[in-house]
Amino acid sequence: MDRVKRNIDLMREFSFPLITGVFAALAWANFAPQSYSTFLYAPLVGPLSFHFITNDIFMVFFFGIAAVEITQSCLPGGDLNPLKKAVNPLMATAGGVLGPAIVYLALNRMIGTDALQRGWGIPTATDIAFAWLAARLIFGSGHPAVSFLLLLAVADDGIGLAIIAVFYPDPRFPVEPAWLLLTVLGMVAAFGLRVKNIRSYWPYLLAGGGLSWAGLFKAHLHPALALVFIMPLLPHAPREDKHFFEEDIEDRTALAHYEHEWKVIVDFGLFLFGLANAGVGLSAVGTATWLVLCSLIAGKTIGIFALGALAETLGFPLPNGMMKKDLLVAGVIAGIGFTVALFVAGEAFTDPVTQGAAKMGAMLSFVAIFIAFLLGKGLNVRKAL
Repeated sequence: MDRVKRNIDLMREFSFPLITGVFAALAWANFAPQSYSTFLYAPLVGPLSFHFITNDIFMVFFFGIAAVEITQSCLPGGDLNPLKKAVNPLMATAGGVLGPAIVYLALNRMIGTDALQRGWGIPTATDIAFAWLAARLIFGSGHPAVSFLLLLAVADDGIGLAIIAVFYPDPRFPVEPAWLLLTVLGMVAAFGLRVKNIRSYWPYLLAGGGLSWAGLFKAHLHPALALVFIMPLLPHAPREDKHFFEEDIEDRTALAHYEHEWKVIVDFGLFLFGLANAGVGLSAVGTATWLVLCSLIAGKTIGIFALGALAETLGFPLPNGMMKKDLLVAGVIAGIGFTVALFVAGEAFTDPVTQGAAKMGAMLSFVAIFIAFLLGKGLNVRKAL
């Protein structure tokens, strides 16, 4: 039994389900494109397609996990509390969002078109799981750059959620903000459950999350963000003594229970996400591919290093034991824009050809791992085991 658990943990650690889903989608889309398209968009459960079930329902729980991490990190003792110790990574996060967006828009003016301008939000995302894996491989598990990158990636995803909500509504359906009153009602319901000291997370998900999802869906904003508004309202520990992705077995609050029980489901469910979103033809490489890829690699590196170094100059130092050369390598690692970047690409473009090209750029950003490895060797970055 212990061996099975170790194998499961190993598969989760190396994002095996997501990678498998990506390769399965690539193979299916290139060898049988019509069959793949039918599978994605044909009714599967009642009128709901596999694509809708994955992106609009399953991803609710993925973004819910991200919201849990952000909520916990803001508690006393968390990585974002007090604010002063988080200033440097948060400024680096801002650089990791602004840098890629600026590089994308600048490159698009030179080699792109007006139609591609909507894609600026795609390279602002950093894949948490792959960034964590690459950081451990390059820096070693005990290096402060690992926690720095995790904090940056989670904060980055928080900004990414806002970008999706604000800048990428469905152009075919204008936003109807009046429906957001349902989302507010969901938050009120969740707060009421907390006041009544309801300890199970299920009522919060069903009542608060259900109303939030319906409000976003009817408002024509992406309903996958439904739990982002609910998770901070769940009962949680008064302080956080663990770092990102470390499990506190003594924390029995609703927020901790949700993370513990859904993290495995979400990690393996990312196979479905990969299958639903990574099926692009290898011939789809185009201008959008290079815009996204260059913006991720160059924009992330420049933005994170520039604002991280600026924060240090202003009196907000890097974590103890982390040097500027580590910051530079961390910036390259943050250029891995996989899960959320694929998600944003699906929202940014409706044209299948452009969307496929942009997604290819997000997937090719995996090359950042190899660039970071070589840069780390060249700069003599020391591993801390």
